[in-house]
Amino acid sequence: MAVRMDQELRESQVPWSLEWLGEPGVPGQASGPEDPGGPAEPGGAGESVGFGAAARALGLKAREFELAVQLGEVRTVTTGLGRRVACEELRRVTAAEGFPEALIARLRVVGTAEGAELLGISQGRLTRLARGGFFAPVRFYVNRYRAVVWLYLASELTEFAIRQPELLSGRTPPGLSAALAAGEDWRAAKWRSRRIGQLLDQTEDPWERAAVLASVLGSVELASAVADPYERAHLRQLRPALVRMRPEAGAVRDVIDAVVTADDPREIRRYRAALASSLGDARRARPTPRPDAGAERPMEDRTRVRGRPRSLWQKLVGRR
Repeated sequence: MAVRMDQELRESQVPWSLEWLGEPGVPGQASGPEDPGGPAEPGGAGESVGFGAAARALGLKAREFELAVQLGEVRTVTTGLGRRVACEELRRVTAAEGFPEALIARLRVVGTAEGAELLGISQGRLTRLARGGFFAPVRFYVNRYRAVVWLYLASELTEFAIRQPELLSGRTPPGLSAALAAGEDWRAAKWRSRRIGQLLDQTEDPWERAAVLASVLGSVELASAVADPYERAHLRQLRPALVRMRPEAGAVRDVIDAVVTADDPREIRRYRAALASSLGDARRARPTPRPDAGAERPMEDRTRVRGRPRSLWQKLVGRR
């Protein structure tokens, strides 16, 4: 019933047109009917619209559009009004073969139960494969029991099944079984890697790129990696949010912090090495802002999540 209602809602939406997005060369025209995102930005062929108008133009819900941007399905531009979507990009997406069904299919996310049903395997097997790092979560949320619920792209699960069908049946490989018994779980690290890559793709500014890499390090690790307190303060100021948290999310904030903070020693070393390289680029581009003499030193604002020892599964598969 819910699927049918959702389909009817999509079919009832009016197809987008430049008439209500704002034709190029018509400055100030609204970017959509009752669009809260504001008017289309003037600028001829470079005209852009807000995220709300772009989502409606593509027939996507807010969360679907957010995911489309994260996955690079919809490209954004940085303007004086912030990040927006160029009208030319909307033309490109809507002109693609199979639109909108193909786009919606690529954005479909599934939980463990639905993913297991999609692949024709048990939920336990899907969880074991995810913990082993065979595919990466695309999202997560914390349920009422303060447990992390992982979500996956349906298209990636299908691709995995085609690529490695031998893992969908029979006995679990001995190495993976031993690693899982020892507590191996790659889901959070895989999600962090995906999210950091998405955020790096959104900026070319060297300090912003360094802040992205610093966002997964706890305060102790960051202080060790970046000795200058003013550079650390600047990185914290530029640090993007890896996930959106509601104001009332205080009860689960520690659970979310554990997911977004790197905890494996080798993962931490990789991010520290990447941060050191990015900081070198940033320092050559421009110095970090510094307050007047006598100002108080900036305060740290994050706590460290303890690292895990090297896992058995990583030893078995030769990961470094």
